[in-house]
Amino acid sequence: MVKRTHLRKLISIVFFILLCKLVTAQVNVDSFTTDVSLFKDAGALNSNSLLFIDSNNITNTDNILQQQHWAAYKTFSLNNYNIPAYWVNKKVFLKFTLQNSSPLNDTVYFYPGLSFRSITVYKVLNFNYLQVIKDESTDDGFQPLTLLANEKTTYLTELHFTKKRVGTLYPQLVQQVYLTNFKKIFYSQTYSQLVGYMLSGLLLMMVLFNGANFKQNKKKEFFYNCCYALCMFCLVFLNTFLIRKGGVFASFFMGYLSFVLLVIGIVFYIVFTQNFLDTKVNYPTLHAVLFYEVSLLLILLAVFSFIYFFTNFFLLKILLENSIKIILIVMGVIYIVLAIRQKNKLINYLAIGNSIMILFSSISFVLILFPFRKESIFTTPVLYFEIGIVFELIFFLLGLSYKNRVELINKIKEQEAMKLVAEKQIFESKIAILNAQQDERNRISADMHDDLGAGVTAIRLFSELAKSRLGKNTIPEIEKISSSANELLNNMNAIIWTMNNSNDSFGNMVAYIRNYALEYFENTGIICSVEIDKAIPQIAVNGELRRNVFLVVKEALNNVLKHSKATEVSLILKTQDTSISLFIQDNGTGIDMENLRCFGNGLKNMKQRMAKEGIDFSIESNNGTLITLHHTLLLD
Repeated sequence: MVKRTHLRKLISIVFFILLCKLVTAQVNVDSFTTDVSLFKDAGALNSNSLLFIDSNNITNTDNILQQQHWAAYKTFSLNNYNIPAYWVNKKVFLKFTLQNSSPLNDTVYFYPGLSFRSITVYKVLNFNYLQVIKDESTDDGFQPLTLLANEKTTYLTELHFTKKRVGTLYPQLVQQVYLTNFKKIFYSQTYSQLVGYMLSGLLLMMVLFNGANFKQNKKKEFFYNCCYALCMFCLVFLNTFLIRKGGVFASFFMGYLSFVLLVIGIVFYIVFTQNFLDTKVNYPTLHAVLFYEVSLLLILLAVFSFIYFFTNFFLLKILLENSIKIILIVMGVIYIVLAIRQKNKLINYLAIGNSIMILFSSISFVLILFPFRKESIFTTPVLYFEIGIVFELIFFLLGLSYKNRVELINKIKEQEAMKLVAEKQIFESKIAILNAQQDERNRISADMHDDLGAGVTAIRLFSELAKSRLGKNTIPEIEKISSSANELLNNMNAIIWTMNNSNDSFGNMVAYIRNYALEYFENTGIICSVEIDKAIPQIAVNGELRRNVFLVVKEALNNVLKHSKATEVSLILKTQDTSISLFIQDNGTGIDMENLRCFGNGLKNMKQRMAKEGIDFSIESNNGTLITLHHTLLLD
């Protein structure tokens, strides 16, 4: 029995030793000492540390260890390790003792948690002397502590919290070999962070988009919107990147810079709205309201900065920060009301985007004031703010697209109006030139009629008078003078007729040709008849066209008289819906198409004149000679 009892005791002792070896959690040597050699990964210092809150701001490195109001960390019963608001402006001291019972030197990293603007670690030496421990390679809140073999040391940490609404205190020790894995786990991405990075990419695209438009168009609204998008990009990206980071910059961003970026970004957005809508010209009341809003925001931001940098009134800072956020929401509501009253489609796009932005910003603000204990993606305040930014950007792009479309239409209309004005000026210039030319022609024709016509008529009369006096002894030269004067007078009358713009009508041309034909064959022995349709189109015929048509008809009648041996000739004018035709028919011997030398260059000239005017010309033998002039465009 005795042997069995000893055996049981021996087994119990071996089991206890093995159990101690397998334990990985920290083990207390005394009530506030942590043996770093007895844990392999990381461990909390909650139960093995003392806290001192310098409520009256009376401590320094010389008297801190003599203070009597140290209390165990666990007695504060912090909710989710969140510190009370009044701690933010106080110096908080954390004291703990570490022991290395291992025969080897060991290094652990002390990490007090998030939201610290400064962390100073002291090593307590003999006679309560404090030695500052510095490590320039770390700025993320992880402070290395090296313990020699079998060394036991007390450390004192002076903590200054980030000046923001929520701060945490969760002191931990991390083994050196586990530090990399600890950071990977601690900094692992959440769904809200992934959304933040996606929105950051979208905002960066907006920065580039607005920057490119400003560089191309030099429009101020793109510059201000670029600045707004840049502020929102920095706000969202840094908040996403630093949300679980420690260090001085992360603390400065969370406590001050993030709010400054928000306010400055909204200021840029307001100025962008003024330029985008041209409120100074189009909406004076709205422009004045936006101007005073910008002034108020800049003043409040200056006060906020003064409180942050030069005072310790943390609660006043939080009150002012929340007040500014409420003012921003009220400003947004005022803008929406004024925008709706304008009843303008462009301003409504921005108003809708602002409405959604205000809605989600309000949800975010409420979640900041009344946070959920259980954190999830749907209880993250910044997520709703980011969603609001997305919708605001979407409606900005819709508004920009609408504005560009309207500006393009107006630009096209303006260009068309300018084009019409230019064409009108060119047309008026051409009309003026034509009028001047026609006036000059009228003057020349009048001078020819008055001067040359009178002279030629006198020559003809004198030659006729000389013939009558000579009687039967007519001199051939006088006969030629009389004939030449008569022909010259007829030609001059034809020229005068073509030059005078008062004759620029189809009816006038037909009447002139009719009279000329009847007079031409008078006393020649050839019977001339003219048939004209009653419905003569009222169309304008310029002098050049009248002259060419008349010369062709004149040449044709001259050929009838000299070469056809005809006794009858007829001129027939027929008009149809889209064409006009003139037929010149005689009953003579016809025309030999293989031998046209008798006509010389006359027929060639006739064809060229009609081709120049776009008139179809044909000549054929048909019971005599038939000449046809046909035009299909005179009625267009």
